[in-house]
Amino acid sequence: MSDAICVDVGSTFTKGLRVDLDSGAVLGSAARPTTVASDVLTGLYAVVADLGASAAAPLLVCSSAGGGLRLAVVGYEESVTALAGYRAGLSAGARVVHVNAGRLTGPDVAALRAARPDVILLVGGTDGGNADVLRHNASRLANARVAMPVVLAGNADARVECVEILTRTRRTVVPADNVLPRIGEIAPESARAAIRSVFLTHVIGGKKLSRGPEFAGLVRRATPDAVLQGVEVLAAATGRDALVVDIGGATTDVYSALIPSGEDVEIVRDVSPTPRVARTVEADLGMRWSAGGVLDAAERERLPVTDDLRPYAESVAADIAHLPTSPAEWKCELELARLAAVIAVRRHARPVRPGQAPRALRDVGLVMGSGGVLRHADPAAAREVLGALLTDHGGGWPVPDRAVAGVDTAYVLFAAGLLAQDHPQAAAALTCSLTH
Repeated sequence: MSDAICVDVGSTFTKGLRVDLDSGAVLGSAARPTTVASDVLTGLYAVVADLGASAAAPLLVCSSAGGGLRLAVVGYEESVTALAGYRAGLSAGARVVHVNAGRLTGPDVAALRAARPDVILLVGGTDGGNADVLRHNASRLANARVAMPVVLAGNADARVECVEILTRTRRTVVPADNVLPRIGEIAPESARAAIRSVFLTHVIGGKKLSRGPEFAGLVRRATPDAVLQGVEVLAAATGRDALVVDIGGATTDVYSALIPSGEDVEIVRDVSPTPRVARTVEADLGMRWSAGGVLDAAERERLPVTDDLRPYAESVAADIAHLPTSPAEWKCELELARLAAVIAVRRHARPVRPGQAPRALRDVGLVMGSGGVLRHADPAAAREVLGALLTDHGGGWPVPDRAVAGVDTAYVLFAAGLLAQDHPQAAAALTCSLTH
């Protein structure tokens, strides 16, 4: 029997699974606080030791420690290439901290610097279309005081020229295929791979999470990128569209993977369509740091909030390490989770612009929940949180009508994403365990 160790180095906890590569079975799990204040390798190797794997077992690591991957998008039209770049960045596991549309000005560059991105995604124009704005923005970035690497994924006809412009001033630039090669066709895969490469080569080491280069050599993906890959595997392995909601302390992330069928394979309905596999990040919806944001969003959404929830949300935002200890606190905790999940999925599924179709989630067959609140809650209570999604008929999105809901209690989706490339059968079997 051969096995592998999959480890997610998060900002707070480092979590690991030992997986049988023949069957995809979970052989063990472990978690330790992330030792980000000293050297993340200390906590990582403590998890590996807890799992008791053989020295020959491959070690596959993803990370969101140190804030994960911060991305700025510089595009052309806000509703076309800039939007396509934004979606490509999210699909690469990045937190998009800044978006600029149009020709960069001096104040625009200052705003970009203030956002402190780790990577800039430079996009603009369809292949063979207008390249003036792309060239202008490449020149602005080349001559500005911005040292972060640039992933260039715009008009292919201007790629060589823009690379030359950027490298003249010794900027690090990684070219990729256009994220919007033609109107109505979004192609994030090449940009996603380039962003991943830049993250591994230039960002992980630059965050000084470890004293040596070993950690940067171990990390294969940003954690959200690994989870999104795991959601893709889940949909493919089960043959069902999948929707996953990960409720965290600071953000609530929503992932969806849709399997093309029928006329949807060919029909183009939008100039910058939503990709079949998508991720959105809601930085104002979280169980601790962003607890107040959940209540503010609930008010805007006109969702009812009990009288006890606001003081509870204020208390956990002030004490982020607090865990519910009484039935009354658990009631508030689960209400907060339900609101965060419902609002996050509404934002994920609703049309981005007036006149655009909502994300096609009606045929979703699997709705999975993740995050500590759902993993540690009573199973029936966790199912009630997810059940709120399946009854949100007034939320402005097509609610799944035949979905099965469940919780990723073993936290396997990140591991499936890490295994997908080299061990696809084990990855598929691992995700199928969620439906049993």
